[in-house]
Amino acid sequence: MEGRASPPDKPRVRPAAAVLCRGPVEPLVFLANFALVLQGPLTTQYLWHRFSADLGYNGTRQRGDCSNRSADPTMQEVETLTSHWTLYMNVGGFLVGLFSSTLLGAWSDGVGRRPLLVLASLGLLLQALVSVFVVQLQLHVGYFVLGRILCALLGDFGGLLAASFASVADVSSSRSRTFRMALLEASIGVAGMLASLLGGHWLRAQGYANPFWLALALLIAMTLYAAFCFGETLKDPKSTRLFTFRHHRSIVQLYVAPAPEKSRKHLALYSLAIFVVITVHFGAQDILTLYELSTPLCWDSKLIGYGSAAQHLPYLTSLLVLKLLQHCLADAWVAEIGLAFNILGMVVFAFATITPLMFTGYGLLFLSLVITPVIRAKLSKLVRETEQGALFSAVACVNNLAMLTASGIFNSLYPATLNFMKGFPFLLGAGLLLIPAVLIGMLEKAVSHPEFQQFPQSP
Repeated sequence: MEGRASPPDKPRVRPAAAVLCRGPVEPLVFLANFALVLQGPLTTQYLWHRFSADLGYNGTRQRGDCSNRSADPTMQEVETLTSHWTLYMNVGGFLVGLFSSTLLGAWSDGVGRRPLLVLASLGLLLQALVSVFVVQLQLHVGYFVLGRILCALLGDFGGLLAASFASVADVSSSRSRTFRMALLEASIGVAGMLASLLGGHWLRAQGYANPFWLALALLIAMTLYAAFCFGETLKDPKSTRLFTFRHHRSIVQLYVAPAPEKSRKHLALYSLAIFVVITVHFGAQDILTLYELSTPLCWDSKLIGYGSAAQHLPYLTSLLVLKLLQHCLADAWVAEIGLAFNILGMVVFAFATITPLMFTGYGLLFLSLVITPVIRAKLSKLVRETEQGALFSAVACVNNLAMLTASGIFNSLYPATLNFMKGFPFLLGAGLLLIPAVLIGMLEKAVSHPEFQQFPQSP
């Protein structure tokens, strides 16, 4: 191993002097999600109002006559266009991200977590910059798709999460890993709550442009933090070729290479479970703002901000309840409880016609986000320490595939079911969540068998 005073002509070792401090990964995830959540509902509302202006729809947002517009064909056309363009953005991001996130995640097993964090931060920054130009210059909404593709090309938020969760797995013990990953997800939730509350009020006061400018400034700060302040967690990072099929092969080998048979089978089943959970979560998120904007709720930007904040509150409440329940229950059974409340919340959304009932649905989701950190922690224990980057890039691939599936199902089903049951997609989501509930229960029962094996982890 080379000493600290490595000469400049040895490029294989990253110079420690380039790092100004050794900060944790949580601030990166916090800033990234703050910027994304600030932009997400605003982008949906911007599309809504752009299409409303193009079609000459000037429906009032007052509640008193909201019910009188239930059969307005122009309003339904605005809803359909908004839903479809959301689908186009997600499909564009997926098609590029399917290749880039898997490539970059496995690459980080050699070169370190910091390069992927920097690239993903730059991608998010470019997406925000394109959004600023669209809003400021009234460009065609198709440029939103371009921004999404540029972001996905450099890793997207999924790549940032892959590197972040891999860095947590690098430094956490097997015993503490579930809570550490829940803590990382809690930073996502706190950022989401703050951004949601700020975005709704700011939109009412100053319009669309300034919130997008704030998102851009935050992403610039995040990129600088990733480049100069993040403390690399991978031991002995080295120069590694990026464009090689070896990175993709390492992901495939996670599922097919010779290993303890039950570990590989469990890896595939847990991956299926997290795929379904993320599909339902992203699908519900995609249509919730539209659901709230339109009849019979007809929420304004302030209420949408409160709703989005309530949607992110489970990141924090799930962390607290997880810490309490871990003293008396196995992680898998905590996840089962979370799934039960998630199903109840979806059912309430499906029949919510008034604001209090909608917030009741949000309240029932208070434990819904213990599921993904539990599954991620169990996945990380089924692979070697040198495969963490490949694993979480595979999870990022599953995440992107789930996003595409969610957009394809929920954004297509929502306009198709407007006339007979507007909340039907939420009922579908509740039914789909029964699949991971069954899988997790079966896998937890199998783990208790003596022949089950998993790879040893750091103490």
